[in-house]
Amino acid sequence: MEKTNRKKMKIPFFIKKSTYFDYPCLFIVIFLCAVGVLMVYSISSANALYNYGNSGHFAKRQMIFAGFGSVVMIIVSKINYKYYYKLARVAMAVSMLLVALVPFIGSEVNGSKRWIDLGFISFQPSEICKVGLVIYTAYICSRYPADLKNLKTTALLFIIPIAAVGIIAASNLSTAIICAGIVVVIWAVATPKIIYLFIVGGIGSVGGFIFILTQKYRMGRIKAWLHPDLKDDGYQTMQSLYAIGSGGLFGKGLGQGYQKLGNIPEAHNDMIFAAICEELGIIGAAIIIFAFLVLIWRLKLIAEGAPDRFSALIAVGIIAHISLQAIVNISVVTNVIPNTGVPLPFISYGGTSMVFLLAEMGIALGVSRYIVPISKREDKGVVRAK
Repeated sequence: MEKTNRKKMKIPFFIKKSTYFDYPCLFIVIFLCAVGVLMVYSISSANALYNYGNSGHFAKRQMIFAGFGSVVMIIVSKINYKYYYKLARVAMAVSMLLVALVPFIGSEVNGSKRWIDLGFISFQPSEICKVGLVIYTAYICSRYPADLKNLKTTALLFIIPIAAVGIIAASNLSTAIICAGIVVVIWAVATPKIIYLFIVGGIGSVGGFIFILTQKYRMGRIKAWLHPDLKDDGYQTMQSLYAIGSGGLFGKGLGQGYQKLGNIPEAHNDMIFAAICEELGIIGAAIIIFAFLVLIWRLKLIAEGAPDRFSALIAVGIIAHISLQAIVNISVVTNVIPNTGVPLPFISYGGTSMVFLLAEMGIALGVSRYIVPISKREDKGVVRAK
């Protein structure tokens, strides 16, 4: 495999000085996190009061997650992104090890074994793996650009990401779909051979169909998606649609939703968008969707202004992660696609997802510190393709 020429250079760990920082991107992330804390409190207060004797139980935890994640984001934003290039293989190796350990030492929550519990803290390795895949896929696509012209060498390059997705798919198909999407989007932007996308897309579609057929409960979800009113498995979807429909244009008002009171199980998690529609209406839901669009636009500007191929592809990977996860979550809630458990970025309750999403945003903001006009860009000699 051909490598791009690289010059040896001293890379400072922390960025000491920068002429640019994407404050609009930072502010939109803070806005989404604040909305998440507010809606988690509004939607979970009754459940938290009944089960924990404290209506703010989940909201306080979400605030802690968001606060800690924000500190991580600011620290990460000051780290020179070139270090991720050096540590890409280590990041992927650690991610692979953690997801591989889940079937053996993972703890079961709500019937699914997706967590590793260390006693003082529990986390989902798949969320760590998303970050690892972003960095590693950007690394191989920037280090070996010439090899992307050949399908065989491309396949060899992507053995590790494919293996990681396969391991995750064994216990968490929805997260595996997001991970696969991250890899494919980065590769699609980097590859000079568009025909390969159609080949891989066809193979992936056939493989996904076979994978669905191997588990009876997955076929059950397909049937429930097609006829949610006739299947017990479609109960959550029907309640979600009731919530969306009853909210109308302006909603019932903050804290006034009904479906959250047991009709939608754990409405503050994956189905939080339905409860938002009920309480804030179409207008509130549209504002949140618009905020995601603005965030993706700002990340696109970071990718376009990135100083080299590696940093640009990292930004592309983060765009893929956030946009795919938001699209899948909202599509599930509105029954556009079969029901699958994917949280709404920055808004759904959850510590691991929140912290690592904010860490990813820190990486993107770190790249934004290096934005320069196209006319003034120079090859830094680290990862840029010749």
